[in-house]
Amino acid sequence: MRAKKLKVGIIFGGRSGEHEVSFCSASSIMKAINRDKYTVVPIGVTKEGRWISPQESALALQLGRIEGKGTVILVNNPSGKSLISIDNHQEFKKETWEGKLDVIFPVLHGPYGEDGTIQGLLELTDIPYVGAGVAASAVSMDKELMKTIFKQKSLPVLNWLTIKRKDWQKDKEEILSLIQNTFEYPLFVKPTNLGSSVGITKVHRKEELEKAIDLASSYDRKILIEEGLEGAREIECSVLGNDEPQSSVVGEVKPAGEFYDYDSKYIDQATQLIVPADLPENISGKVRKIALCAFKAIDAAGMARVDFFVTKKENKIYLNEINTIPGFTSVSMYPRLWEASGVSYPELIDRLIQMALERYQDKKQNKTSYESKLLDK
Repeated sequence: MRAKKLKVGIIFGGRSGEHEVSFCSASSIMKAINRDKYTVVPIGVTKEGRWISPQESALALQLGRIEGKGTVILVNNPSGKSLISIDNHQEFKKETWEGKLDVIFPVLHGPYGEDGTIQGLLELTDIPYVGAGVAASAVSMDKELMKTIFKQKSLPVLNWLTIKRKDWQKDKEEILSLIQNTFEYPLFVKPTNLGSSVGITKVHRKEELEKAIDLASSYDRKILIEEGLEGAREIECSVLGNDEPQSSVVGEVKPAGEFYDYDSKYIDQATQLIVPADLPENISGKVRKIALCAFKAIDAAGMARVDFFVTKKENKIYLNEINTIPGFTSVSMYPRLWEASGVSYPELIDRLIQMALERYQDKKQNKTSYESKLLDK
């Protein structure tokens, strides 16, 4: 007797500068997922944050864009593990999500997807989902919080400081002076909560600094100023697992531009992804060990790609960041590193789904009520 297929919802799109990238990840998963084991339900989210039906979502993946404004989707009845749609007049329409969803695979890169918000929604709905939970997702998206935790765990990070947009708008000269007295050039200016290198500038001299901060502050209320490295290699390692994670072989990114910015990642085909990286074995081993420490430090789950800088002369390792929903096309670095480690792309998808279910069952052991002994008196 054949086992019942699990119904997997794949959420993509979203209110993020990485909206289009998310389409690529979702399309790749849908092509590679084992259809003998899983029934796939695509769930698109517009740039405005409105949700669309599975039928509209399938069409959007074919077109590469979402047509129309979409339908509002609300969470209702967690015991049903389903998402319920309502029309524009706030009247309930017939359930369009084909009943219970067994697990969700979110590939909403960036804000409103990788930052704990969609994870919180799914926790309320009581649906198992792939990847990190609310806290780990939120911490990883906020580069200041992430680096603070890494530093507390004695992991090697570059020096940084954070400024608020409100303070920048109030007194630019004071902040420019603070940065001048704290850092040497080059340095990086980044929005604290964003991905895919959107809004990031490598600053080489004082004259470039104000424009870079203005750009970063247009994307976020917190701006990260970070020490830059000259002559450093960009190294990445993939992590897979829950409480006993494993690390992949190590890869290297050779960006087409001066650093791995948005264009180098998604547009300029001169960027090279080298798997495995040509590093001494002891250095690769240290990178893999630090990647696991970073994963555990934020209490991540399922998957994460951990990014590093390694200096060319001394092979000194610096932990850059952790990405809890990394790019997930079949040619993205996260799956490629696991492919080189002996885990195929379809198998990787399967493992992540099974880990989501495992984590969900583990959480179900938690008590959700408390009976005080005082009530018995």
